[in-house]
Amino acid sequence: MNDATSHNTGIRLDIDIDYLRESLAALLAIPSPTGYTDTIVRHMCGEFDALGIEYDLTRRGAIRARLPGHEHGGARAIVSHLDTLGAQVRTLKPNGRLSLAPIGTWSARFAEGARVTLFTDKGAYRGTILPLKASGHTYDAEIDTQPVGWDHVELRIDARAFNLDDLHRLGIEVGDTVAIDPQPEFLDSGFIVSRHLDNKAGVAVMMAALKALAEKGRRLPVDTFFLFTIAEEVGHGAASILLPDIASLVAVDNGTTAPGQNSSEFGVTLAMADQTGPFDFHLTRKLAAICRAHDIRMQKDIFRHYRSDSASAIEAGADVRTALVTFGVDASHGYERIHMHALRSLAELLTAYTLSEVEITRDRLTVSGIQGFTRQPSAPAEVGEVREPPAE
Repeated sequence: MNDATSHNTGIRLDIDIDYLRESLAALLAIPSPTGYTDTIVRHMCGEFDALGIEYDLTRRGAIRARLPGHEHGGARAIVSHLDTLGAQVRTLKPNGRLSLAPIGTWSARFAEGARVTLFTDKGAYRGTILPLKASGHTYDAEIDTQPVGWDHVELRIDARAFNLDDLHRLGIEVGDTVAIDPQPEFLDSGFIVSRHLDNKAGVAVMMAALKALAEKGRRLPVDTFFLFTIAEEVGHGAASILLPDIASLVAVDNGTTAPGQNSSEFGVTLAMADQTGPFDFHLTRKLAAICRAHDIRMQKDIFRHYRSDSASAIEAGADVRTALVTFGVDASHGYERIHMHALRSLAELLTAYTLSEVEITRDRLTVSGIQGFTRQPSAPAEVGEVREPPAE
């Protein structure tokens, strides 16, 4: 039998919802735009130490946490990213304001009115991103007709900054990092509204699954790595964090709930493809089978303008099976909303997947012959027949 239709669907572990919520709140409180992630990496390492989980860091701070298995070859990996959207100082303006360049892909429409922290070599400053015409008492209807875009906003620093000399005195330079306040709200209904839920919610899901697995104390079928990258929002992601023993990679990220999409803020949204193409046939169907076996609500979707950590790994040349499991997000890359039901469902899925047996045993080897190679259905099923790809 192979990972397309695994009958061994693992054990779904109970998730500590309070820990998941507290982990997410703590992550959101730490600014971490791409390129400014040292603090959140240190925070994560402290969490691994508290859970007794071994880990190592790459040079720049991507994290590989490891749960040991009975075998090393054919290892699994689950990945989220710690970095978020943000901005950098593009130019210093004669009026004492700052023009900005975005970090990652997001609209200046969602930047207008944001409270921020500007990090400089001389210290941090608070400020607000404003449209160039911000006062209705001055510009009247022009505040509603001015264009939207990064060329049409500026950063007002909450300091004595009224000209270029003031900016130089404050130590502000081109390239300084701007972190956008998340402004989170955790509602009694289970909804969570905040910026940067992409992908700090995914990180919190993985930490909740890790905690459940660590407390279970059961040795896994194979080594399983929980990976946390630091540059997904700019496309690098998991390009250089995989080890040769890793055979499959499951990315945890946000699914886009919008007209024309099948994602939901409840349950697991299983991605069948994104802009880089279809995800692995066998791994994706195994995850779907686990959801069905454990009564985890699940829907499938295809994302057209989307990529995740798995895309960067494949493009870097990693020969791994990839899948993407998501929590539905309304207004992704804006002021986002999710629901705790999806986060819990995802964490449950990750525990069951991690504890399930590896059934494409050929994947222990990077290259081998045809024996043990997977099969896909090659003929239409008869009416009423459930056709599964046969095992080798």
